[in-house]
Amino acid sequence: MEYVSNPALSGMQLPFDWKGTPVDKKGRFVNHEFPHIYSFLEFLKWRFQRNPQKAEKKADTWHPEVLYTEDFLYSDKDCIVWLGHASFFIRLAGVSILIDPVFYDILLFKRRTPFPIDPAKLKGLDYILVSHNHLDHCDKRSLRLLAENNPQAVYLTGLKMEGLLERLTGSKQVQTAGWYQQYRTEARIKIFFLPARHWSKRGFGDVNTQLWGAFVIQGGGRTIYFAADSGYGSHFRDAGRIFPLIDYCIAGIGAYKPEFFMSQSHISPRDAVRAANDMHARVMIPMHYGTFALSDEPLSDPFKTLQGLEKQGAVQGRLELLKVGEELRIG
Repeated sequence: MEYVSNPALSGMQLPFDWKGTPVDKKGRFVNHEFPHIYSFLEFLKWRFQRNPQKAEKKADTWHPEVLYTEDFLYSDKDCIVWLGHASFFIRLAGVSILIDPVFYDILLFKRRTPFPIDPAKLKGLDYILVSHNHLDHCDKRSLRLLAENNPQAVYLTGLKMEGLLERLTGSKQVQTAGWYQQYRTEARIKIFFLPARHWSKRGFGDVNTQLWGAFVIQGGGRTIYFAADSGYGSHFRDAGRIFPLIDYCIAGIGAYKPEFFMSQSHISPRDAVRAANDMHARVMIPMHYGTFALSDEPLSDPFKTLQGLEKQGAVQGRLELLKVGEELRIG
């Protein structure tokens, strides 16, 4: 096993030993705690086994409520805005950030919930963060529109992603980080790249050749953790050890069934709560549900399951079930 990082970026002071981001003998990135590469047999097992919620999923017409307002774009207030799936607009310490922008349908999957604003109005962005290369997080059409309207934006992502992002955006302002590295940003904010339990693939023969990960954003006295796509693991607890005051934990809750297959790369609502509790997050914000039907559960399942967990008192912090397009003021 080899361990790599970007020598142009700073590492982080950690309360444990860290050699760098692991890479196997074939040059593929490896989850540091749960090494795993999906096999075609696993995929076939999922696709050919019976889905006990098939009829329920087909009949489910639920989707998150959408607020069609662009007011947050013209404000100077720090905020978090869920734009559907894993896309977020964040203003922190006056710095404008967009995460995992996907405005349209993606290959094989139509949006069940519309994008809440005209994406052409997303201008003046300082940073665009891309957690990994999957199509529901790294969309060609969306990134090209953003590049046209935001030539000044800096793109922050994982190792070996520079070629893809430069090709999609035409920008040379791309920084790639290994896990537990800090990006070069303006002084008002700090942005870090942390591990996630996931994988990458965009074409043929490129499994795990580009790095995936989570982000921590700090500014204005606040800390935001964006979990990206991730299965459950000790990296959530580690994040809480590194950042003892996490104000907002943004965690996925959807695309989790069947769990024998999906748990390698997506957390269930229960494990998302567990993750937020592990890091002692003050506020939990769920994402990655209600937009694309990527797995076996009905679209409403993650939302209803999370509501049930909240009623049981499982969420130790405050749960914010945002509407798509809703502005959560940071305070």
